[in-house]
Amino acid sequence: MKREKGIKHIGNSVIFFCHDGEGNYLMNKRANNARDEKGTWDCGGGGIEIHDTVLETLKKEIREEYSTDIISHEFLGYRDVHRENNGIKTHWIALDFKVLIDKSKVKNGEPHKFEKIGWFKINNFPTPLHSQLQYAIDKYKNKL
Repeated sequence: MKREKGIKHIGNSVIFFCHDGEGNYLMNKRANNARDEKGTWDCGGGGIEIHDTVLETLKKEIREEYSTDIISHEFLGYRDVHRENNGIKTHWIALDFKVLIDKSKVKNGEPHKFEKIGWFKINNFPTPLHSQLQYAIDKYKNKL
């Protein structure tokens, strides 16, 4: 039976705003092979698998996407994410984190999903943004 996170049941995910401690945030541009919202810029994230902890998932996803480890992290909060993907309504709970990483160790760990990655100031993020990203930025603007 195919699991359909976010469609048949609520999906749970970690979302991370990786930064270098100097006001620069790591973003990825979603490639044609991405699950959805191709060509948009996003911060990073992944679904929490059964029996994995939130912190294990956070570490695993950052290692997979950006080929680096966490120096420190701060829980920002959560979001109820309701959206539509190809005409299908989805529902996710997003656990949002601000994560310090070593800028010199970052690489695109998923070139099949990310066309490119780059560092940007929060007031100068590239466009177009993933449909849920601006809401998160606005919600956490005093913490980012």
